[in-house]
Amino acid sequence: MQIDDILAQMGGIGAMARELGVSESQAASGAAALLPAILGGFKKQAQVQPSGLDGLGGLLGQLGGGDLLDDVLSPRPTNVSRGNDVLGQIFGSKDVSRAVAQNATSSSGLDLSTLKKMLPMLAMLVAGFMSRRAGANAAAQPASAGGGLGGVLGGMLGGLLGGGGAGGGGALGSLASMLDMDGDGNPLDDILGTLGRATR
Repeated sequence: MQIDDILAQMGGIGAMARELGVSESQAASGAAALLPAILGGFKKQAQVQPSGLDGLGGLLGQLGGGDLLDDVLSPRPTNVSRGNDVLGQIFGSKDVSRAVAQNATSSSGLDLSTLKKMLPMLAMLVAGFMSRRAGANAAAQPASAGGGLGGVLGGMLGGLLGGGGAGGGGALGSLASMLDMDGDGNPLDDILGTLGRATR
């Protein structure tokens, strides 16, 4: 199942739609346009962590873990500063966040202002979901079985962005492939390349 479908089932798409004042279909379209870059950012972080995917699990815990998911799903206004902290970790700068939102305008049909507001909420949903899945995965099997966030993230990120994994089909997989212009399995690199050319 695609992560955008999972977020919809959990109520994440509906929660963002209500808070942003858009329809659920518009929120789903925006999420599908932003997710490849967000997942690419997490994949990039996993590559720079000393202990790889499990190191990323520790980072997600520091950022708020599963509580990030609850924050967006609750009826109260989302504390988007927590989402901006997540984006700061996976993108490195506000310029990259702006470029990701700008890049999503053409494929989502949403305006830049709405996408900028959606981006931290979506980052919180993804980070919280991955933390929660990893916790459940680790609890369900002995530590020696190699579960935990490494296994969960490896499957999610590899499938969605790694070129042809089991999770790579559907609209999100197609969008990730379109955005991944150099075929390295990470569309964020191409957005960063575009940003670099624009600032020269």
